[in-house]
Amino acid sequence: MSEILSAVTVLILLCASAGVGLFIRLRLPQHHYTRETTELMQLTIGLLGTFAAIVLGLLTASVKQDYDSAAFDRQHYALQLTSLDACLRDYGPGTAAIRAEIHSYTAAVIASTWPNEPPPTGVSYPDTSHMPRVGASPVLGWLMERIGVAVTDLAPADARQAKIAALCQDRYKDISNDRLSVIEDARRHLSDPFYEILVIWLMIMFACFGLVAPRNGLSITTIGLCAISMSSVIFVIVDLSQPYGGFFSISSATMRHALTAMLDAPS
Repeated sequence: MSEILSAVTVLILLCASAGVGLFIRLRLPQHHYTRETTELMQLTIGLLGTFAAIVLGLLTASVKQDYDSAAFDRQHYALQLTSLDACLRDYGPGTAAIRAEIHSYTAAVIASTWPNEPPPTGVSYPDTSHMPRVGASPVLGWLMERIGVAVTDLAPADARQAKIAALCQDRYKDISNDRLSVIEDARRHLSDPFYEILVIWLMIMFACFGLVAPRNGLSITTIGLCAISMSSVIFVIVDLSQPYGGFFSISSATMRHALTAMLDAPS
């Protein structure tokens, strides 16, 4: 809801700024409406508009890139969990308990990261009601460490199992690195001071709109539509900066598919 509140707040501020400009325009003496003054205002508005377009474009591209990176890391993490489970399955008997913990860990990640979606079924997992939606969870970290210790303690009976055990250990290392990437991706957010300064820039630009706009319905409607457009851009920027919340939230499908593949695989 924060992104909706931000967009609505920006819309109100921009409309109010334009209203202040219109209010001041009606009370300016006639000598302020010279051709030179009008040209200066048009030049100023063009400069502000160009600057705002560049900043908004770069900011949108930046948060979209961060969002895509977070989505890719989540997909790769799900694939790595599936690969480790398959590696342990290929190792042979004796890894059922480790695989069960991987299934439990994956289900707990799904339930804690997407609490508003149906919880996973067919597997037991720790209580996630008090786990953070993003960031590191001590319970999940402890469970992952247990999996790592168990993988490290594998005792191969022959050369074949020794090779598979080494492969499983390498895959666990990859999972540990990917887990840190996923956690860091979720912690990224839009800089509050930069966001506030950007809104102030837009307010100044809309106040200038009000200073030069004639007092008629078409002008007011045009300014209103422009304010709606700008606030929608702010909505997209704020929403994309929160990869696990809001309208553009990263889907749980990859993690759910990974869990399904692990549970459906033969023991």
